[in-house]
Amino acid sequence: MQKGFQEDKKNSVWMTQMGKKILTDENRKKAVNLLFYAALTIELVLMLVEKSELIFTLESYVFRVTFLLTLLAVVIMRHDKREWIVIAAILIFTFICYELSGKNDLLRLATFLMAARDIDLKKAMKYTFYVCLVGFLAIALLSVTGILGQVYMVADYGRSSGEEIRYVFGFGHPNTLLGCVYAMILMWLWIYGQKASALLYGTVFVVAGVTAFITRSRTGIAILAATLILAVIIRLSSNLSEKKSFYLMDVVVTPVLCLITALFAAGFSQMGYLGKGFFDLPYFFTIDRLFNNRMGNLYYGVPDHGGILQNWRLFAGRGADGYFDMGWVRLFYWYGIVPTLLIGVAVAITIYVCMLKKDAFAALLILSLSVYTIIEATFVTRYFGRDFFLLIAGVYLGYFFRNILFGIKEE
Repeated sequence: MQKGFQEDKKNSVWMTQMGKKILTDENRKKAVNLLFYAALTIELVLMLVEKSELIFTLESYVFRVTFLLTLLAVVIMRHDKREWIVIAAILIFTFICYELSGKNDLLRLATFLMAARDIDLKKAMKYTFYVCLVGFLAIALLSVTGILGQVYMVADYGRSSGEEIRYVFGFGHPNTLLGCVYAMILMWLWIYGQKASALLYGTVFVVAGVTAFITRSRTGIAILAATLILAVIIRLSSNLSEKKSFYLMDVVVTPVLCLITALFAAGFSQMGYLGKGFFDLPYFFTIDRLFNNRMGNLYYGVPDHGGILQNWRLFAGRGADGYFDMGWVRLFYWYGIVPTLLIGVAVAITIYVCMLKKDAFAALLILSLSVYTIIEATFVTRYFGRDFFLLIAGVYLGYFFRNILFGIKEE
């Protein structure tokens, strides 16, 4: 009996020693990196398929694979007890959201962000940029050669001008084409904008101008133009990245004003169609037509008029899976008030870390995307391959919790 106990103890010690030899810090980092890049690559490929006119109906199963990859990466990563408590709390919270709504997006998002904590951000952004560049060019080439997708669309785009010709180059809709160019420019700004020459900036302005001409997407182009102008100001400024007021302004706009804008849009839509529960917006329908009836779609565009204010819930239930523009409102509709406010807190924390790291271009990127998402919902999606900014958020949120909140120093 005693001999058997001693043998079991020896085996346990041997297993522990072997585990320590295998799971060295270096091996942990390699394994996490491999798992994360596998998940990122799958998400990017899935996004490219979705952007094209290929038909693929098994994405929900693929999402489960990427979730398991990032979850395994989180488990392998080194954490102290306080971090494990936070991780457990986040996973429990997002699992409850999944059970209530039937959407696993927040659960997947949580593991993706946590798995990104220790990646080399510059390399990951470059990898994402060039995968997207090759993929987007391939989609355009396939359409031009007549293999897959249309080069242009003739349709009535709701501007009282009848049918128009707009170019799509295989992306299915002119706004989708613009959204892809917009995303590429934002990634380029973060990767290269700080040191890019006037010639390169000029080239980017030309690309934006050509895209504006062929897509005629007014809102997106206005936001892109403003973003490029601010980028030039940051590039030419010697100390803007060090000014706290710049980041404070960023937080005031996003998440604060963006959340308030969503509240007012949902309230005005409710008042416009139901005539109750919110103060009136004079000329509501006239104003809404300027935005292609986006506020009207909060009422008519989804089952049970789920986008209007009175139908918001603390936590979204099952069936809240319709689509409309106005991405901040969609967050409230898809996930509920509590999760959306927590997303707002995460955005503010990310901007705070941008300030600490003097990363003005990341703050600009967040500002631009947040304002864009007031009108559009391109980046409120199940397809994380669209959401390149999650790489920045994952690294910076990880830095905040690990290095600032818990004071853990990297060895």
